[in-house]
Amino acid sequence: MDSCARPTDVAAGYAGPARLRPARRIAKNRGRPADAAIRPVGAGSTPRRPALAIHGQRAVKTSDSVVRFENVGMRYGSGSEVLRDISMTLEPGSFHFLTGPSGAGKSSLLRLMYLAERPTRGGISLFGRSVAATPRAELWTIRRRIGVVFQDFRLIEHLSALDNVALPLRVAGRPEDQIRAHVGDLLAWVGLADHLNARPPTLSGGQQQRVAIARAVITRPSLLLADEPTGNVDDAIASRLLHLFEELNRLGTTIIIATHNRQLMEQFPHPELHLDAGTLSWHRPIDAGFE
Repeated sequence: MDSCARPTDVAAGYAGPARLRPARRIAKNRGRPADAAIRPVGAGSTPRRPALAIHGQRAVKTSDSVVRFENVGMRYGSGSEVLRDISMTLEPGSFHFLTGPSGAGKSSLLRLMYLAERPTRGGISLFGRSVAATPRAELWTIRRRIGVVFQDFRLIEHLSALDNVALPLRVAGRPEDQIRAHVGDLLAWVGLADHLNARPPTLSGGQQQRVAIARAVITRPSLLLADEPTGNVDDAIASRLLHLFEELNRLGTTIIIATHNRQLMEQFPHPELHLDAGTLSWHRPIDAGFE
């Protein structure tokens, strides 16, 4: 870990101790597992990609940062600040883990990123657009580019697993035959082929979590925010889900995963954003190569 990193100019690559200057990016794909190809359920099966890899288009390349925070502070009501002086820039196609003890502000940071909250002070830009300067009626154009895996799943209980995952595609007006094929493939890939028609109350916590993840990634968002996405699954499924996130990242999606799973972070080395008492620091991934 880079113990001298400071919570300024957090970026997609290592630039030594953080300073107010542009940071160099991590060499593309360096430090990722060699066997990062997505594999289907079932030992000995022919490798294939999940449905997200054949759905839609690659994320649009842009020179704008995906997420930019400038001296952001946040408090709830009249209480003390839960986030203090957060300044960071996340570049397109970056992949970060978000860590920190319970109560450090991880969920609050994610809520700012998917526009569920506004900062008390400071500025936030998403995809090169200032959130404060964007009319409220136009915020949906930013929000629709963000996929979110909620810690409490937020599935619609009267809809089947398939219909929950299909909902974003139906809202976007995609053809029904494509929807059923893509959603069925993705749910099969995460091990839920036998539960397509099951409603959330009949599924275990881990199964509901996988439905929530499938719903978040099916549209191939430009930014994916996942709050403890492997918290209710075993190690094998957790590894499979991280391969899914890496495949999405390979296609251009910027990814932030809040987690406490150090073993998983060692298996999938990516830079770490660490929150402690509302302040942010940046750490290099374990055993990863840098420019």
